[in-house]
Amino acid sequence: MALHQSLQQKLLQKLSPQQIQLMKLLQVPTAILDERIKEEMEENPALEQGEEGHEDEFENDEFAESNDDDFEKDGSADDYDNIDISEYVHEGDDDIGDYKLRDDNYPEQDDNKTIPHKVEVSFIELMLQQVGMLPLNDHQKKIAEQIVGSLDDDGYLRREISSIIDDLAFRQNIITDEEEISDLILQIQQFDPAGVGARNLQECLLLQLERKVGEEKSVELAIKVLEKYFDEFTKKHYEKIQRALNLTDEDLRAIISQIVKLNPKPGGIVSESGKGGNYIIPDFFIVNNVGKLELTLNSKNAPDLRISEGYRDMLKDYDRGNKKDKQQKEAVLFIKQKIDSAKWFIDAIKQRQNTLLNTMEAIMDYQRDFFLTGDETDLRPMILKDIAERTNLDISTVSRVANSKFVQTEFGTYRLKFFFSESLQTDSGEEVSTREVKKILTDLISDESKKHPYSDEKLTEMLQEKGYNIARRTVAKYREQLNIPVARLRKIL
Repeated sequence: MALHQSLQQKLLQKLSPQQIQLMKLLQVPTAILDERIKEEMEENPALEQGEEGHEDEFENDEFAESNDDDFEKDGSADDYDNIDISEYVHEGDDDIGDYKLRDDNYPEQDDNKTIPHKVEVSFIELMLQQVGMLPLNDHQKKIAEQIVGSLDDDGYLRREISSIIDDLAFRQNIITDEEEISDLILQIQQFDPAGVGARNLQECLLLQLERKVGEEKSVELAIKVLEKYFDEFTKKHYEKIQRALNLTDEDLRAIISQIVKLNPKPGGIVSESGKGGNYIIPDFFIVNNVGKLELTLNSKNAPDLRISEGYRDMLKDYDRGNKKDKQQKEAVLFIKQKIDSAKWFIDAIKQRQNTLLNTMEAIMDYQRDFFLTGDETDLRPMILKDIAERTNLDISTVSRVANSKFVQTEFGTYRLKFFFSESLQTDSGEEVSTREVKKILTDLISDESKKHPYSDEKLTEMLQEKGYNIARRTVAKYREQLNIPVARLRKIL
């Protein structure tokens, strides 16, 4: 087989490292933008957080028009002889303008004010505190701590006892058996909140009911139902339970009332409160000012950044000096590289700010009716391409903004992707948002009689009567997306 050598031309588009970093910076939520800036400042001492009182304009800074070629030199002897810092240092100019970003729409804030922080105890910490109250020896305490460490966020022990035995043997060289672990699990199941340490939902609910024994007759009946007819109860086959236990309608209502008050995720009471995800810091604010929508960017997205004054002074000292040896020139090249990196980061922050504002402004204009009324039925069908065309941004850029940013309105705080939806055609040929259909579907179900809930077929008929051309399988899909169960499971006595 003969080998042939040929030349081919290919058109490839590759992102530069700077472009990749910019895309990553765009995805950073407002809540942690400060951390990202601090990381950059730790890596690059030429970057500083500006002080209040500087009013120099971003565009007038002497570093804004630097020559990037100066920073791509390889440090050879010839390069040292041709170092040009004229664009960085101006003789006779002692007050070089600060390279900074500032949002003039926000008043100056007091950086020295005290910011309150919640002091929280995690779920595992709460469990370990209760382990410390048990009369256990060191051997038993280590086993109990291993069991507690095996609990998931909901408070369940889903790990097999045999696996816990192996973990203790291989990781801590602790030899135990199933009987000892089972005994400790029983003790942990008496911890607060009630229901922790259960192996499944049935056991979790029973643990909670057992603490209420003696309070009411319905508690003992509820325990009997969960022990013998758990599957029937979860599927709401109430008639079968009534016949088997000879229960009246009043007895069944009391049993259901006892069970629905129980917590299926006891660990979630504690673990959810400790998650930072509960704190949503909006990236944008939209205010309705007498019919005129006003958009502002969270001031945390417009940090006051500038080039280090100390680094600029070092360049000025070098420029004024007569003796310029190789070591000094190497230092100057390093300084110029750091200044260039700082300048790029400040430009990236500015570009991030502009991209966020342009994207949100386009969304606000597109969904103007919703932002004025807060009614989800006023949402227009909107896809990423619609906003990309209005902003002249790439679809992937709009997607990054939509998936990671929030806007606060007078009707609540929404993730930007909430406003994007596909279209559905009505009988009149008008295109409406699928979110509008979901809102109407939710309203229909919320207004239904819970003793006779609507089936998917009935919901389909009702939507079609309103002019929405929709199939039953589509209704079922939307219902599942809304986490609404089927009619049988929505039924109550």
